[in-house]
Amino acid sequence: MNLKDMNADRLVAMYRAGETTVNEVIEGVFENIDNLNEDIRAYISTCKETATREALDLDSRLAEGETIGPLAGVPVAIKDNMNIRGIPTTCGSRILDGYVPPYTATAVERLRQAGAIVVGKTNLDEFAMGSSTENSAFYPTRNPCDLERVPGGSSGGSAASVAAGMALLALGSDTGGSIRQPASLCGVVGMKPTYGRVSRYGLVAFGSSLDQIGPISKSVRECAELLEVISGFDPLDSTSADVEVGDWTASLDHSIKGCRIGIPKEYFIDGVGRQVRERILEGIKVLESLGCEVEDISLPHTDYAIATYYLIATAEASSNLARYDGVRYGLRETGEGGLSEMYRRTRMSGFGTEVKRRILLGTYALSAGYYDAYYLKAQKVRTLILRDFENAFKKVDLIVTPTAPTTAFKIGEKADDPLGMYLSDIFTITCNLAGLPGISVPCGSDEGGLPIGMQLIGNHFEEGMLLRAGHQFGG
Repeated sequence: MNLKDMNADRLVAMYRAGETTVNEVIEGVFENIDNLNEDIRAYISTCKETATREALDLDSRLAEGETIGPLAGVPVAIKDNMNIRGIPTTCGSRILDGYVPPYTATAVERLRQAGAIVVGKTNLDEFAMGSSTENSAFYPTRNPCDLERVPGGSSGGSAASVAAGMALLALGSDTGGSIRQPASLCGVVGMKPTYGRVSRYGLVAFGSSLDQIGPISKSVRECAELLEVISGFDPLDSTSADVEVGDWTASLDHSIKGCRIGIPKEYFIDGVGRQVRERILEGIKVLESLGCEVEDISLPHTDYAIATYYLIATAEASSNLARYDGVRYGLRETGEGGLSEMYRRTRMSGFGTEVKRRILLGTYALSAGYYDAYYLKAQKVRTLILRDFENAFKKVDLIVTPTAPTTAFKIGEKADDPLGMYLSDIFTITCNLAGLPGISVPCGSDEGGLPIGMQLIGNHFEEGMLLRAGHQFGG
């Protein structure tokens, strides 16, 4: 079965009608992975034995007429920075060599309770630090649309697995655009929910005030279905929001006529590719044709977003990654010398270049004498960026921007240009700084056939409005 031409609703309906079995579909998924993953490298590991056992069990329950969950038998890929009991978690890093978690992330557990079947753990930039999935300690992932190009990052493996038909749905994590940017570059749908909407329990921390788990899918309808399953309060996560989960799937076709769309001038700058700009402007006209009212707005502190993000994110990474010392789990480099020397050798060997760069930047920003000048000031600017959005949402319901300034770039093109790589997330990081929900939906392609994504940003906990607009746009 070709999952590229299938959606979750249709697949579950086929199971219920007896048109196919879960085991047949899961076998087909692993055939696709065997055929494609050597070139695309979307997966770090697969869960064939567990998935097959779950598929056979589900087929037995279906044969007995049992009621099955909304995602029953749907093959799902999980970014390899989310824990699943008994399955190695690597975070794309050598530092976690041999680590097998004793518990499962809440978001993954909720997927399983809905009947979804995890088929594997996907590749990512090491500890989710990157915009191209080239920083993995294992291998770079390639874009299914063009194998010479990156899939985006850091959830590049998850986006590529869905785009290539190696999974029907996937979970990614988004700290500064790591779901939305690869979704844009691979031509799929990716959503970062409001901070606190989805439990972070079991997600390996990068930037704790920025990280959020979210769905990647081929359509907005599937995105809504997946988000409904994984959302909701979790007492195991102290940052989880106790906010009601809406019936977003049922409301997808509700009219968006009269919806006020804001176009921020700061997001249509000289660095945006010509064809990206053209497709987004065409997309805005489509929204107008659906009855939306478009007006120009300003988010004046956007120019400071990159600097603010890379101070806060690196500072939090420096703190979070201090726990990887070779003592309790993961890699341990031995040799002569005392404990401090073992720490040094382990961290030098276990972390890659980009992770080391961010740890150094974050440690410096938090160091005595520089805390007020860098980290504290960044937090104050973060508040100004949030106020920009609060003022904007007094006038508009949604904000439309490009997801990424360009289409997918070639593998290695920005490897020696970290600042250029950081600018790949210039349009997505403000959502994370402000804790807002954002979704990337396909918005055509460039002359070479490379996908372009349009980003919709909503106010806190307004995922329903985002999903309706994205669905009716054609996502």
